Amino acid sequence: MHEEVSQMDNATNQGLVAELISLLEDGNAHVTFEDACADLTPAQWNQRLPDAPYTIWQLAEHVRIAQWDILEFCLDPKHESPAWPAGYWPAHDATADEEVWQATLAQIRTDRQRFIELLQADDTDLLAPLPHGTGQTILREALLIGDHASYHTGEIILVRRLLHAW
Repeated sequence: MHEEVSQMDNATNQGLVAELISLLEDGNAHVTFEDACADLTPAQWNQRLPDAPYTIWQLAEHVRIAQWDILEFCLDPKHESPAWPAGYWPAHDATADEEVWQATLAQIRTDRQRFIELLQADDTDLLAPLPHGTGQTILREALLIGDHASYHTGEIILVRRLLHAW
């Protein structure tokens, strides 16, 4: 009986991991982050709009910083997060050339893959509180990454629409 419960729990865990990966990689009910950032020019990703606090690149860079921070928090008990909120955003007047834009997008993909590998690791307990946290679990952090990226993906699309680039 105990073995059956373990197998059922393992199957449930695998199903949950698959759903979390889908949340992180797929669009499901919305456009993917990659699609929201595709086919833009430097002028578009650096364009500041009236009454909009961020450019498309600044939004993407914020997603990168936040995702990196969450990943490192999960992996490294000694990780120190940036100061909030300034450490999570590029400078107000910061812009990106092609190299910086591509580096931002590449790091988002790389860190997302590293987080997925953490989700898939045999020793990852999705529901166990991280020993160095204040109750956070890998499940919570996965949902946080997905929710945060989805929110800012919507903002990127809105800015693109206002720029007539969507």
